Parts: sequence; structure tokens; C-alpha cells
Amino acid sequence: MAVSEVPTLDVQRIRADFPILEQTFNGKPLAYLNSAATSQKPRQVLEAMTAFYETSYSNVHRGVYALGERATAGLEGAREKVRAFVNAPSEREIIFVRNATEALNLVAYAYGLARLKPGDVVLATELEHHSNFVPWQYVANRTGAEFRVIPIDDAGDPQLDAVADLENVKIVAATIVSNALGTIGDIPKLAAWAHERGAILVCDAAQAAPHIRLDVQALGADFIAVSGHKMCGPSGIGFLWGRTELLLEMEPFLLGGHMIRHVGDQTTTWAELPAKFEAGTSPVAEAVGLGAAIDYLEEVGLEAIEAHEHALAAYALDVLGEIPGMKLYGPPAERRAGIVMFDVDGVHPHDMAQILDLDAIAIRAGHHCCQPLLRKLDLPATNRASFYLYTLPEEIDRLAAGVRKAKELMG
Repeated sequence: MAVSEVPTLDVQRIRADFPILEQTFNGKPLAYLNSAATSQKPRQVLEAMTAFYETSYSNVHRGVYALGERATAGLEGAREKVRAFVNAPSEREIIFVRNATEALNLVAYAYGLARLKPGDVVLATELEHHSNFVPWQYVANRTGAEFRVIPIDDAGDPQLDAVADLENVKIVAATIVSNALGTIGDIPKLAAWAHERGAILVCDAAQAAPHIRLDVQALGADFIAVSGHKMCGPSGIGFLWGRTELLLEMEPFLLGGHMIRHVGDQTTTWAELPAKFEAGTSPVAEAVGLGAAIDYLEEVGLEAIEAHEHALAAYALDVLGEIPGMKLYGPPAERRAGIVMFDVDGVHPHDMAQILDLDAIAIRAGHHCCQPLLRKLDLPATNRASFYLYTLPEEIDRLAAGVRKAKELMG
């Protein structure tokens, strides 16, 4: 069975942009099937960062000399690219952070810790990555609020009826795309549900931004967190989008240089958005790299990437589903991003991953930072293969052959 390629996605041409994919391991070409953990980087991103370091590097917002102004233009130009990428109303709503984890912690501390009190309820879905689960559990415990989990069904959809009777819900935490099951959530529905109860919705979009078109105005969420390294950008850069009115009400998360307006002997006042939440030296080159990654994804086309991943997911579910003892988890292909989580009778996930590595096939084995989900499934660990714009159907064929080989080796 073959996958019919999306006409607008020339995967072989795209692969030529990624130098790391030219490598071999154990004499075999690399099949990188772990893009949900982190994506590979195209030459365009690497070259943009190198050029910035060679010609434009300086600190930003701290000097009137030409080089400093050039660096500042690079940072703020990247911020505008991020704003357009997610259709935010204002670039002031885009806060640069290290990664989605920091963005979510920023909201948990600067919003949740300051507002929650005994009697309030914080909800997180059973599907969440630890980054959008543990911070809310922590601030709830710190403030005396109640932390509750929204159960999910086998497809990964939140079962809101199970928590419909709860009162004083203040915060709902949910992922847009599951990093384990690949489920694409109905965020507008969940946002409406939260807002009807006077709660805010905080979304982990780390797995969504690289794969589907995000429109923060249409989604209806109040905060959205994204990591650059999962969307062809460098590590060390991500962003938080939040509604202006909420960001203005919040106290800073980090204190120091750049985020102040005036420092007195006893009191300090804060800078305007977004500087209020960007203490210290900005990740300037990383922001330039993120901007280049956005340019790259826009040129390829998010819609084409999404269609390509749906096709790959359908193909993977088909060929892997033919293997005896294979257990696949999650929704149908049309409702998931390019992520397939599986378990094989008689083969521990870590053994599976190591055997596949001998054939230069890179997948993830473990709990995927989703222990509440795996606890629901009564599993200590699973395997996960994840695809992206550079993934070929032949690599899924190699995965299936490698799984069969592992079953034979493990008896």
C-alpha cells in the first residue's frame, strides 16, 4: 500500500533542506521518527542564525548604536512573525520564553499563584504533558485550591460530563494536540465550556504549532504556549501568547533588567508589555532562528503539512495494525497529528527502541512525560513514532519491518 503525496508537499525536496537526514548509522540511512520530541532544523534556519551572529549580534533595547538597533530589529521582526503566525491581535501579546514549559509556568505563577484560593478548582485533562499538569497541581496545592483531572475517552477526548457539576472552576488546562495519542482537541468547545463557568483556558500548543494552523482569535483560549524547537526552530526559544487584559493584570514572573520602568530604593515599577515578562538578555539569535523557521513553514504550507501527516498516520495505523500482538492507541488518522503510540506483546518498549536503533530508526520509548495518561492505560511505558514534513512512507515501512524483527528477536 502506498501513500498518495499531497501535491503541494514535495518531501524529497524538503528533505534536502535538512543536513542531519543525510547521515547514516550502522551503515543505514537515518529514519528520524521522533519529531514530537524535537524537530530537525533546515539549512534556512541554521544559515539565518549564523548570518545574524556574523553580522548583527548585539544586545537589544540597550543601545543607540547601529549594531544594537540592527539586533533589536531582528528580535522585534521575529516577534511580528510570531504574531502573524498565530493571528494574535497585537505583538505586545507575544512573550518570548525558553520553551512552552517556561510559558506555562509563567502563567501558573504570575496568574494562578496570585489568584487561586481555598474553594477554587483547577482542572487539567488526563491527556496533558507534565508541563501543563504539574505546574497547576503545584500552585493548587500552594494556594489551597482543589486540583482535579478531567478524564478522557479512548480517543483522547475530555469527558466534560464528569466534571460538569464542579463549582468555582477558575482554570482549565488542556493540550491542543496530544504528544502521546496525537489527538487534535476541540479547543473552541472547551474554551466555551470554561468561559461559561468563569474560568480561563490555558493551552499547551507545543505539538500543535508545528503541524496545524493556529488562530488564537478563533480558538478562544486565554493563553497558548509554544516551543520553537518542535517547529523547525532552535532550542532555547518559545513564546507565550496571552490576552492583553490578562497580561496587564498579572505580576511579573522573573525580575531584573529590561522588565523595569523605574527602580527606587523601596519600590519598582514594571515596563510595558511584552518587556514586563522578558527579564534579562533576550535570546536574540534564537528568536531570529524562530522567525526563519516560521518563514520556512509558511513557505511549505501548514495545510499541506497537516494533510501529509494525516496520510502518514493512516498508513502507519494500517501497516502496524497488521503486526500480530500490536496494540495501537488514539483516534482515527483524520483526528490525529502525525503521532502513533503503540505497544507490542512480549517486547518491552525500551527493548523495541534499542533494536530499532540498530537499523537507524529513531523512535521514543517511555512514558512520554504523560504519566497520568499511561496510568489510565495501565502501562509503564509505550513506544511512539512521530512524523513531520520530512517523513517518507518508506520510513514507516522500515519501522514496521523493524517491529517484526524485534518480535522475532525477543521470542
